[in-house]
Amino acid sequence: MRHTVVALTIICLVQSLFAQEYKDFGKDRLNNSPRHAEWVDIKSGDRTIKAFVVYPERKDKAPVMLVVQEIFGVTDWLRSLCDELAENGVIAIAPDFLNGQKFEDGDGASKAVSAVTKEQIKTVLDATADYALTKIPAGNGTLAICGFCRGGGWAFDYASTNPKLKAVYSFYGTPLDDPAKIAKIPCPVYGFYAENDARVNVGIPKTEELIKAAGKKYEPVIYKGAGHGFMRSGEPSNPNFREADGKARDEAWARWKTLLKQLDGA
Repeated sequence: MRHTVVALTIICLVQSLFAQEYKDFGKDRLNNSPRHAEWVDIKSGDRTIKAFVVYPERKDKAPVMLVVQEIFGVTDWLRSLCDELAENGVIAIAPDFLNGQKFEDGDGASKAVSAVTKEQIKTVLDATADYALTKIPAGNGTLAICGFCRGGGWAFDYASTNPKLKAVYSFYGTPLDDPAKIAKIPCPVYGFYAENDARVNVGIPKTEELIKAAGKKYEPVIYKGAGHGFMRSGEPSNPNFREADGKARDEAWARWKTLLKQLDGA
């Protein structure tokens, strides 16, 4: 009996630690932000897509950034990142691909995201892009996209289907390796990758070759010492903050802020 209790205790502890690996956070920033944020309904055929929008505090119109979620859904962290983008002058809009579902469990998140089809991804992003360009009066007509983890790959791939995009910011997402799709990309692609992420990074050299052959612009940067997901795990308010990822996050944000200023003048 004693051994059984000890075993159960260990199992519960392991499960608890695993759950903490993906613990959501970000509400403090959202609650203390001076910027206007809201949920909107986007109509797409018979479907209604929920999307979270944050507006910058500025007197002139602003570029609009499509923000593509990581596998855990439109979490508080993702919404806080939208607020951080708005703090840097852009309107951020994050469509919900999972119909309100949010996960702190990696297996459940992976299963839910894997069930989203390529057609659904394009439908959601097309509808959100159209909404951004036609239903947000404060937008200046400049459209860009960013994505994280699985969403970083989705963002890279989507660039081949939307000629209105002015920039792509792919964070540790699988690089696009389809020559036919790459030939259709209308804008620069900026990659943000972790050094300790061979699963993703192994595809970068081939993508560089294909992008160069197509006469397109691709600027991948690999952040030293970082692990996959460093924009989340390097966030100081993350209860499972990792120092090396924090340094990478700071470096990535410094680069991104410079690129956002360029986007503002596009």
